[in-house]
Amino acid sequence: MILLLATGNAGKVREYRTLLGGLDVELHSLADVPDAPALEEKGSTYLDNARTKARTLSAHAGLPALADDSGLEVEALGGGPGVRSARFAADAMGRSGPSDDRANVAFLLGRMRKTPDGRRGARFRCVIVVARPDGAELIADAACEGCITQEPRGAAGFGYDPVFLYPPLDRTFAELSATEKDCVSHRAQAVAQLRDRLVEFLTRR
Repeated sequence: MILLLATGNAGKVREYRTLLGGLDVELHSLADVPDAPALEEKGSTYLDNARTKARTLSAHAGLPALADDSGLEVEALGGGPGVRSARFAADAMGRSGPSDDRANVAFLLGRMRKTPDGRRGARFRCVIVVARPDGAELIADAACEGCITQEPRGAAGFGYDPVFLYPPLDRTFAELSATEKDCVSHRAQAVAQLRDRLVEFLTRR
């Protein structure tokens, strides 16, 4: 069975190949889809964005597609940047499109430079939608609790990983090995919710 991943992010593709390992599912990314449509994130919620991307890609290719939308929710920023996480710095500068990871991290730390340690709570949130060409959907929603460090730590991962401290291990996501992160991340928890149902969902007529 083929399942399309609605992402061109190499880090996400690697994570999904690990998280869905052992299932009778052949994963393909956007790079494997000829003339793949643009998958824009214009919704006001993670679910809106994940659903739109999964439905668009599934309809284009005539195959099931998995899409997620995830974001960083910082308590001191009223839950922001949230659904705008990938565009956090660009939005502040009045530019359209996503920012690069380094710019987003620097902007976040700048906004929080006067925030004391006790008020730096945050969570990573992930919503996954798997869509079939017939319109059926499978949905998962999960979060991982942590806090924002004073400066980046670690060289692994992507996005906000260098400043997201996972308290049970006292390390940032960027300091964790891929195996460690795949056991605790928001994406791992969301995949765990749907993993046992995925093969049956993909084969159901």
